[in-house]
Amino acid sequence: MSADAGSLPGKAARPTGSVKARQSLGSRLVEGVSGGLVRVFLIVVGLFWLVPTIGLLLASLRSPEDIAASGWWKVFTEPSQITFDSYSKLLENDDITSSLVNTVWITVPATLLVVIIGSLAGYAFAWMEFPGRDWWFLGVVGLLVVPVQVALIPIAELFGNIGIFGSVTGVVLFHVGFGLPFAVFLLRNFFAEIPRELLEAARLDGAGELRLFFRVVMPLGAPAIASLGIFQFLWVWNDMLVALIFSDSGSQPITVALQTQVRQFGNNIDVLAPGAFISMVVPLAVFFAFQRQFVSGVMAGAVK
Repeated sequence: MSADAGSLPGKAARPTGSVKARQSLGSRLVEGVSGGLVRVFLIVVGLFWLVPTIGLLLASLRSPEDIAASGWWKVFTEPSQITFDSYSKLLENDDITSSLVNTVWITVPATLLVVIIGSLAGYAFAWMEFPGRDWWFLGVVGLLVVPVQVALIPIAELFGNIGIFGSVTGVVLFHVGFGLPFAVFLLRNFFAEIPRELLEAARLDGAGELRLFFRVVMPLGAPAIASLGIFQFLWVWNDMLVALIFSDSGSQPITVALQTQVRQFGNNIDVLAPGAFISMVVPLAVFFAFQRQFVSGVMAGAVK
């Protein structure tokens, strides 16, 4: 009886030891995956992803002769090649400077209008009762599948009839029209997750719809609104198709202005490189300025 009693713990000890061995092996694998090796790999991937940007920056800091003679990596062995002459010539180009101003005049209003109108419409679809609300929202969702290319000719004719074709206003209105469906869809779904009790408590305190929107809904929806603003800003700033069709020589943004700087028998790299880098710096600065709000909005949407 005692032998049997003594053998039972021994038999129970073997699987326990094997489980511990398996757990230790798994824990070692997890530690290896989440350790320094993966961090080094991710850093290498990130640096590899930045190679075109670094190459564009270094190319913009070289003279046309040096660019034609060797690659941009030659700067690391001959730092004397670095010069800011291309940037000074670029900023002296009236077409480029005016196009930068036009880009700001197009991007900022198009982003603000989409964010403001989309926020108000998203709140209305989420928490206000009015006839045909669900059908109207289905119509907005249906507009998401309309390609931009399909609407170019009809809207160009419409803008020509009302006298805004070829102006900054026409480009802004086109971007607002095609940015609103996604904005309404995104913000409506985000606002609908706000607890009803919180809104009812604010109404009991005497808050009207506008005060409820600006004091309760807007602060809670700030991450989603910031994410929408970043997406809209990047889309409008980097757009070329819409600007190429709806703008003229006096209202063209930087993307179209750089395209017109291409020479007949080759690329005007001494203008394109610094111009492309300047047009890229602004979206990067906006993204990094609102990076925390962007990540919060993405994570909030994932959790919900």
